[in-house]
Amino acid sequence: MNAEIIVVTAAYGQQQVAALGGQQALLPLIQQAGADGVEIRRELFDAAALDNLPTLAQAIQQHQLHASYSVPDTLFCDDGALNPRLENYFKEAQLLDAQRLKLALGGFSGELHGAALHALCERYPTALTIENDQTANGELAPSLHFFHAVEQASLPIVMTFDMGNWLWTHENALDAASLLGRFVSYIHVKAAVPQGDSFRAIPLDEASDAWRQLLQHLPAGAARGIEFPLEGEDLLAVTRHYVTLLRNV
Repeated sequence: MNAEIIVVTAAYGQQQVAALGGQQALLPLIQQAGADGVEIRRELFDAAALDNLPTLAQAIQQHQLHASYSVPDTLFCDDGALNPRLENYFKEAQLLDAQRLKLALGGFSGELHGAALHALCERYPTALTIENDQTANGELAPSLHFFHAVEQASLPIVMTFDMGNWLWTHENALDAASLLGRFVSYIHVKAAVPQGDSFRAIPLDEASDAWRQLLQHLPAGAARGIEFPLEGEDLLAVTRHYVTLLRNV
């Protein structure tokens, strides 16, 4: 089974996306680069674009791409309550005709609010996926706690495995892949290097081969998203290079 290759619009950088005319303007480039899908980022919308999601959905379909929708918010509030904006995000994802809606975990207390989540997952066709982010809530222990609870409750929630974010949480990505791999349906491919007290993402050609080894420990059929910097004078050539690379690794 060949993995779907997805280009994350944020890989081009916020300023570049704006300069090129917004996320919709990137669709011809992403299609011509040979990708299967595009990850649309809510944080890159202005108010007008957010009010016009059906037009963007139509453009994505016209460019023969699949949509994923990433929201910079969490499934749970800090107090463990289910995010009251969750259904709104599902509605936005549905307007985009998105295959998946991606959020971070947030303050999972052990209470799944399973009935409410079951109802939402049945009401909307978009798959809900939870990503390990760069906060304490995205660490291995809470992620395992959550996905084991999801499994026991038979909730149709899957994981987006961000390969690079384990650096920010100071954890071993291979250990995380071993323990969480069976929940993973989407991979954010990312390599990073130290910068000051933190890290910065870098293009794969500038990275060691650790990302290749890690990818081999994750499900072969999981979609692969390009979330490292896509930079250069010829963005089409750069994007095509990495789409081809990830398709053949």
